[in-house]
Amino acid sequence: MRQMIADRMVFSKHTSPHVTAYVEADLTEMVNWRNKAKVTFQKKYQEKLTFTPLFIEAVANAIVEYPMINSSLDGKNIIVKEQINVGMATALPSGNLIVPVVKDADKKNLKELASTTNSLSVKARENKLKADDTSGSTFTISNVGTFGSVMGTPIINQPEAAILATGIIKKRAEVMERPEGDSIEIRHMMYLSLSFDHRIVDGFLAGSFLRRIADNLENFDIKRKI
Repeated sequence: MRQMIADRMVFSKHTSPHVTAYVEADLTEMVNWRNKAKVTFQKKYQEKLTFTPLFIEAVANAIVEYPMINSSLDGKNIIVKEQINVGMATALPSGNLIVPVVKDADKKNLKELASTTNSLSVKARENKLKADDTSGSTFTISNVGTFGSVMGTPIINQPEAAILATGIIKKRAEVMERPEGDSIEIRHMMYLSLSFDHRIVDGFLAGSFLRRIADNLENFDIKRKI
């Protein structure tokens, strides 16, 4: 498996001119909502509420607005995919990585996303993933924050056009601009990095898409019902 992963990574770097863009997002409202809602969520749906389905939700909504990110290159033709299938890089017990796929992520509600991501994670840990569980992704997320990394420069999962890495959510002192004046507050911050294939995606599209993901996370509806 290590050899297969190595071959795919080398192939990806040789195939796609990689460029990586970065933003940081203030996840304070999302973190506070999730901390309050996770117990109720698990009691109601018998599912753990991790950050993964929340990230996938934000990404899927951004892809709807920027569909060219959800594409691949076939010769000289750019193929824009109708389905939004989000792969989530997951560690196996051996330490290797595999990418199970959340199919039609834009059509699933939070309960369905949580159920799907939890099920795929358990299958990965127990080495029970089937071929269908790891096929058909159109965009991939790698949560490098799981390993304590602040940020990462992920390698594109071919033949996709881009891949997102989410760093660790870390409390930092930030200057907040308020109508009554600036103040320094403790906020939950996270870096996001987007590696993209510059043959298909230019800097404007990549930057706009990445900013939209951050906006979706920062503008999280703290009044949403479970």
